[in-house]
Amino acid sequence: MSAAVTNSTCLIGLERIQRLDILPQVFDPITIPPAVQSEVGISAPWLTIQAPQNCGIVQSLQTQIDEGESEAIALAMELGDVFVILDDLSARRIAQQLHLKVIGTTGMLLRAKQQGIIPEIKPILDALTTANFRISAALIQKALELSKE
Repeated sequence: MSAAVTNSTCLIGLERIQRLDILPQVFDPITIPPAVQSEVGISAPWLTIQAPQNCGIVQSLQTQIDEGESEAIALAMELGDVFVILDDLSARRIAQQLHLKVIGTTGMLLRAKQQGIIPEIKPILDALTTANFRISAALIQKALELSKE
């Protein structure tokens, strides 16, 4: 199973629809930086809090993206072979420029379906949308095509 560092968006979205259980079945271990912990306030036995060591990178990233995303990207860089779960387009672009393995909440759900953790993604995407989780219609359409739903 792959390791991941996540920003708050995925955690908040899944918590809103009571489906946080999916995440630790797709990724293990899952690490979050302190800024994400303070933003979401979620603690779970499968969630590890770790601060990035390179404060300079965090400060540099904060000129373009928020603190949680900056810490998550810096931490993913330090940990090495991990996925970084980001939904914000600017944060994703920066992480990709840094050659990190980037995945979003929707991509994580696709992996969950491929691994047999969930039978289908449409009900979860519908629940996220209903819970005011911002996800574009185009992304939903693409995910449903990829999952053959």
